[in-house]
Amino acid sequence: MVGFFFFVLIAVVLAGVFSSISFFIGEKRPDREKVSAYECGFVPFSFLGRPFSVRFFLIGILFLIFDLEISFLFPWCVLYNSLGPFGFWAMVGFLFILTVGLVYEWLKGGLEWE
Repeated sequence: MVGFFFFVLIAVVLAGVFSSISFFIGEKRPDREKVSAYECGFVPFSFLGRPFSVRFFLIGILFLIFDLEISFLFPWCVLYNSLGPFGFWAMVGFLFILTVGLVYEWLKGGLEWE
């Protein structure tokens, strides 16, 4: 348990040191492009009342779903030998449901960026 707290302490100290170094050494000449919003799915300097594209959010949600799938697969792979048949079939069911969802999105055209 002491090793865990030591690891967390080292991580916090290193994060603070790296953040401080980048703050003091980093270039501080902001221009219009540096301070503009990005990753919003549309040009940020156009009409403000323009609606967001739903495709942008759908792709983001799909990315989160399949990213979570990978995060569930890692512990399952580590404990695979000790889970037994129930653990195996539970993960097979989980992967089957996600695969059905992926095929549904693929057939409906949810993965097409137009």
